[in-house]
Amino acid sequence: MHSKKNQHPQDAKVYLIGSGISALASAVYLEKDAKVPGENIHIFEKDKIPGGACDGAGNKDQGFIIRGGRMHEMHYECYWELLSLIPSLDDPNVSVRDESYEFNERFVSNAQARLLKEGKKLDVSSYGLSLSQQAAFLKLTFVSERSLKNKRIQDWFEPSFFDTKFWLIWTSMFAFQKWSSLAEMRRYMKRFIHLVDGLHRLGGIMRTKYNQYDSVIKPMRRYLQEKGVKFSIEKEVVDIDFDFSQGKKTATALHFKDNSQIQLGKHDVVFFTNGSITDSTDSGTWNTPAQLKGVAESGSWKLWKKIAAKDLAFGNPAPFCDNIDLQKWYSFTATIKGSTFHDYMENFSGNVDGTGGLVTLTDSNWLMSIVIARQPHFPNQPNDVKIFWGYGLYADKKGNYIDKTMAECSGAEMLQELYYHLKIQELMKPLSDAGKVNCIPVAMPFVDSVFMPREFGDRPNIIPKGSTNFAFIGQFAEAPKDCVFTVEYSVRTAQMAVYGMFDTDKEVHPMYDSAHNPKYLIAAVMAISR
Repeated sequence: MHSKKNQHPQDAKVYLIGSGISALASAVYLEKDAKVPGENIHIFEKDKIPGGACDGAGNKDQGFIIRGGRMHEMHYECYWELLSLIPSLDDPNVSVRDESYEFNERFVSNAQARLLKEGKKLDVSSYGLSLSQQAAFLKLTFVSERSLKNKRIQDWFEPSFFDTKFWLIWTSMFAFQKWSSLAEMRRYMKRFIHLVDGLHRLGGIMRTKYNQYDSVIKPMRRYLQEKGVKFSIEKEVVDIDFDFSQGKKTATALHFKDNSQIQLGKHDVVFFTNGSITDSTDSGTWNTPAQLKGVAESGSWKLWKKIAAKDLAFGNPAPFCDNIDLQKWYSFTATIKGSTFHDYMENFSGNVDGTGGLVTLTDSNWLMSIVIARQPHFPNQPNDVKIFWGYGLYADKKGNYIDKTMAECSGAEMLQELYYHLKIQELMKPLSDAGKVNCIPVAMPFVDSVFMPREFGDRPNIIPKGSTNFAFIGQFAEAPKDCVFTVEYSVRTAQMAVYGMFDTDKEVHPMYDSAHNPKYLIAAVMAISR
């Protein structure tokens, strides 16, 4: 951790590279707790809109699109505290936190159709773990993270573990794969052990009123702009200069893609969101597949690689971005005029929209899952238009019905595969024929990169040793014990960066420690032994 916090005069400037929730949260804490004037905070975003992975866009005519969804739970201590400061999109007298709490009191997650096979619901009252698998599960929570190094999940569990209902629930809910980092799975098991008992019905899972762009990002941007924070959209940083003299690490200049640059003042500070799970994503259409891109098209990964080559303390991006075939998956968003699909799913599952969460097709070659959020999921979504989101983990396998890999499929073909598994091809055919259905597929080459096996130090410390004015934030900066691929992790890194770099009277919120609560340990042991 930083040994001596910087003393910043009022004219010091803070530059944030990236505009995901880590950067926006950092800006909130900088203005509120570090007392940096809003006009001295400048956010640079290379894309057309802020928000990073917390996205959502579209309309009823071109179709809506969400690349992914974010699940929450009550013990996201940093996240909910942050959102308690932000007025909601619909009512400025109500915070985003309170709006979300009220929403989740009305729509409680209690999935009745979590796993399907041959179009029918599976009994998930038992996770199906053998005694040896239960023992391996429990043993993993007690070994040290350092001892696991870069082991994969499949290095720990016997092959039959990956056929159990527990694994099907786990892999589809969190997007872990057999080759994912065992250390990250251990973190999840310890962090969320209080949820294990209700995992099969998504008990304890919370969501926002709308998609996360409209529910979280837009209100945060409005809040920050009212404080004077500056946003430069489509302004890409391509390099950062450093002075490494006297054992220190001091950022001295920012270089931009348009050949402009900023020379940093003595007290200026830079926060960098290194890496990105949504960089280089590509959207297809109803008739065309999404195209898989890579590092060459990714500004975030190229920038991290460039600065990592300057100092070992800046981490090692290679494990997270150089194995796209192990990191990618494909998602899709369907927009339907009329309630035919949603009515069927409500009657079939027993869940009204917003209470069921993930429905996973266990016999899908793609391991396809869908989520029907509470409607409307967008503020501009008409009452007679419904949307749902889905994804598949195994994009390089051919479908059970469509003789193509998921990666090769258009939006229409992805829905045909889904309808086949749900046994509703005839039900949905009239709507498709009438042009009342749209589906936008998305290729995400880095979406599972957070779970890639890694060595200690591959994720840099938030404030690298010797740094005087530079910090990492986001999913690829190291926040010990907490879980990547969560909004809580993003906000925690923002707190750690601001409170570590600036003199404030604030401390980073402690993590909720359910792993040492006997009540939750006993409940988890009983759940996995059912």
